[in-house]
Amino acid sequence: MSKSFERFQKRRLISSYFSVVLSIALVLFLMGVLGLLILNTKKMADHFKEQVVITVFLKDNAKSVEVDQLQKSLALAAYTKSTSYVSKEEAAEKHSEEIGEDFLEFLGYNPLKNSIDVHLKAEYVATDSLSHIATQLSERDYVEEVSYDRSLVALLTDNVKRIGFWILLASGIFTFIAVLLINSSIRLSIYSKRFIIKTMQMVGATKRFIRRPFIWTNIKLGIIGSLIALIALGIALYYLDIRFPELRILDDVKMLIAIFGGVFILGVLISWISTYFATQRFLNLRTDDLYY
Repeated sequence: MSKSFERFQKRRLISSYFSVVLSIALVLFLMGVLGLLILNTKKMADHFKEQVVITVFLKDNAKSVEVDQLQKSLALAAYTKSTSYVSKEEAAEKHSEEIGEDFLEFLGYNPLKNSIDVHLKAEYVATDSLSHIATQLSERDYVEEVSYDRSLVALLTDNVKRIGFWILLASGIFTFIAVLLINSSIRLSIYSKRFIIKTMQMVGATKRFIRRPFIWTNIKLGIIGSLIALIALGIALYYLDIRFPELRILDDVKMLIAIFGGVFILGVLISWISTYFATQRFLNLRTDDLYY
């Protein structure tokens, strides 16, 4: 009878530990994902901004020397990330592929212009900056027109600011919820041992002596949960790097160290603080209150 009771208690203890570890791992994994999202918000915003293109259309009488000089000056400009020259023939071929028919046969001539596509650095993708750059380029005699999607730039700028605000707000709320979830799991685990705590206190054990094994046990559970969360986070990062190689997530070593270190420290810190206050609560309760 005593052996079966001991096995039952052991299974119950393992189940309690497993639930604590699982809750810590899940919450810390989500915290890691959120931290990754926060730290990569600017990188993702810059990635989308750098997809904006300014197209410089050239006049038909533009000399090749002038075009080469313009392309070189654009390539060396502070606002330029990359440039590419698109001839009118290449533009016509691409346009024909998009519409599914050869429009040159219908028109009898090529109405398109030679052009230079300019990809800007993210910090210059703003309404004022683009307007100033377009005005400067338009002043050249051999430039026919400078074109870019003004509405897209305005929409992109507004959305980046809005998304950044909501991500920060969500991170604050989620951090609070994460602390509550881990704290609740640990409190429930200690609640099942409240009579043991009170018994030790009644036979003369000090509060510090009683708290120490509970704190150490839950710190170890927090470490295990943190390691599980870090493994899952590492797998997620590897998948994202394969899926979106242009973001180069794994290249930023300092960011990865900050996220992984933060998740690990957070798991240990929350486990320690939650255990301390949970045991302190039961240590301060009267014996009669333990039944409620």
